[in-house]
Amino acid sequence: MRITNIEAIPLEVELNKTVFDANYTMKNKPALLVKVFTDEGVVGIGEAAHFGGPMASTAQVIEHELKEYLVGLDPTQNEYIWDVMHKRAYKHARGGIVIAAISGIDIALWDLKGKIAGQPVWKLLGGYRKRVPAYATGGFYSEGKDLKQLSMEMQQYIDAGFRAVKMKVGRNSAIEMSPLRVTGDRGIAEVSHEEDIQRVKTVRDTIGPDIRLAIDANGAWDVGTAISMANKLEKYDIYWLEEPISPDDISGSAEVASKVNIPIAGYETCSYGIVDFSRYINARAIHFAQPDVAWAGGLTESMKIAHLALSANMPVAPHIHGSAVAVAAGLHYLGAIKNGSMAETVFPAHPLMTDLVQDPLTVCSKTGEIELPESPGLGIELNEKVVNRYKAQ
Repeated sequence: MRITNIEAIPLEVELNKTVFDANYTMKNKPALLVKVFTDEGVVGIGEAAHFGGPMASTAQVIEHELKEYLVGLDPTQNEYIWDVMHKRAYKHARGGIVIAAISGIDIALWDLKGKIAGQPVWKLLGGYRKRVPAYATGGFYSEGKDLKQLSMEMQQYIDAGFRAVKMKVGRNSAIEMSPLRVTGDRGIAEVSHEEDIQRVKTVRDTIGPDIRLAIDANGAWDVGTAISMANKLEKYDIYWLEEPISPDDISGSAEVASKVNIPIAGYETCSYGIVDFSRYINARAIHFAQPDVAWAGGLTESMKIAHLALSANMPVAPHIHGSAVAVAAGLHYLGAIKNGSMAETVFPAHPLMTDLVQDPLTVCSKTGEIELPESPGLGIELNEKVVNRYKAQ
């Protein structure tokens, strides 16, 4: 069997309401799918991260650089193919767009390999567990959203069966060196530190003491703010504080981790695979490792990150944010590793999660877990009508 073609497919769905995290504006939900074709008719499906720039950039790398290296190769040689992509593009592939492109192809190759072997990816990679606990990512900022609306949103997650939730913090351009200062939406939906504390208190009061609560600053705080805010928020029993400061400041994250009693999680924005994560893990700058399989080098590289984290007795809670394809890849990853934590999910889901595939992986309302499929590969089949409906122009 040989690779005959690789195709990147950009999709985009408009959101009903614009939402914000500490730094960014989300008016829509994009997804960059990847298909790997073979001479025997078997097709693998993957997804490449789109964060921080236009999908067209990553699609260009996939179709006009990486594909050239791979056509004619045996698609089951995952490690060799990863090395071919990385080494051939090494001088401009150290993180960012090219690693995201590699990730999408790598995920598609694992889907393909599972289909060839007749086994689900989570079993091929390790087969540690069939059910993965999930948490709902929410608590985004939006114009006019008050504490009552935030409380109602979080109650919706609990009613759906989630046993853990995550909310956003840190949207305040007055913070020293805030990334929000250079965005076009500075001043919109911003909150003070005290208002953020009240938001966290409201969520804890809503969900009660038995539900895990994580908070995500998206790298918006400086070291002093992170330490100060973490100390004030500790009483609300925070399960982890995600990306408290800039992902480039490893020593700063280590300082925060050493001075607060909330575990530190991160950094999905460190996209140069095991190289980036080894620095954070070795510096004890995090307590939860959070690679994104669609951004950190695919499943091949993310498995190495998981093993490195395991050597430091550290759980892995991957960043999962994309379509149903990226969700499936992240779930199979968690099912394969012994140090897997929880799966991140967006709820209520947008059409690229619910409608894009025939049988999307969903959270059990009784257990808050997602059961992994026994079907080959990622266990998903694209609804081509939905693909065509949401193709980006």
